Parts: sequence; C-alpha cells; structure tokens
Amino acid sequence: MRHGDKVNNLSRTASHRRALLANLAIALIEHKRISTTLAKAKALRRYVEPLITKAKDNTTHSRRVVFSYLQNKEAIKELFSTVAEKVGERPGGYVRVIKLGFRRGDGAETALIELVDFNETYNPNAGKVKKAKKTRRGSGSGAAKKTEETAIAAAAPAPEVEETVETVADETAPEVTATEEDKKEDA
Repeated sequence: MRHGDKVNNLSRTASHRRALLANLAIALIEHKRISTTLAKAKALRRYVEPLITKAKDNTTHSRRVVFSYLQNKEAIKELFSTVAEKVGERPGGYVRVIKLGFRRGDGAETALIELVDFNETYNPNAGKVKKAKKTRRGSGSGAAKKTEETAIAAAAPAPEVEETVETVADETAPEVTATEEDKKEDA
C-alpha cells in the first residue's frame, strides 16, 4: 500500500530517479523549455523549483548545494547567472507545465515544461517595468510617510543660486555676486 506517499516514483529505483530528474533539470536550465511526459514534468517541477530558489542567493554554499544535485558546471553557471537574474523578483512559481496531448506511439500524456520568465510571447508582463506595490499597512492613510518625505526635504540643504547685480552709477565697477543667504541677511 502507498498511503500518504506523495513521491511519484516514476517506476524507477531511487538512484535511477535521481539521475533522471537531474538530467531533465539540466536540460530545462540549458534550453529553458523541454517536452516530456506529464508525470515526469510534474516530478521535475517539484525537483527544480527549490534549486532555482537557492540560485537566487549567489553564495559559494548555495552553488555547492545545487551542484550536489545537478553535477554539471555549465548548468550551474547558467542557473546562477541568466536564470537567477530573470527570476530575482519572483517569489516562486518559476516553472510552467502545459499539457500537449497524447503521444502517438504509446499513448502517454505529454507536456511542455518551461521557465516562466523566458517565454516572451506567453508572458503578459514581459518587458514591463514593475513598480512598487502599494500597501495599506502601517501608518493608516500614509500621513507618516508624507511627514517623513517633508522632513527629508527640509533636512537637505537648499541649492545656492548665484545672481549678478549690476550697478547703474558706475559702469567700470566689477560685477558683484550675491547668494540667497546674503540677501536674507541684508533684508
């Protein structure tokens, strides 16, 4: 009985399954999109999503952890540079599985598995600049934020503006420059 067993064994031994998922993950990282059976695609999604999450933190430790799963230096380079850069803002859901239908030879259900941020035609937000999300938490109506902005503006020194003042009585007198602070003192 397999009560409560959530792992799809894919009719393979543990070592064969690890090797299969590692090879599929390498192919997905290198090609950004692969076609396989639906069962393998769903198992691959659970395998590769944590690896992509680890790739967002580009440290030696995370590189070694991911390398222990994939055992492929080129895939690691691609994952930590190109892929991690694209998915940096995404909180999860890096992979999309699209059903393709049934394979003609054996009738197996096939699926396309792809990295979400690399499909420019299917991604509705591709090329758009993401602006900061507005939240209503914290200061209620945003009064604290406004006062903080005005405090920052008041603390910043005002730019000095130089003006030239010409004297009418003596044309040979040199031009005198006065700043706003000098004018305030005179007044």
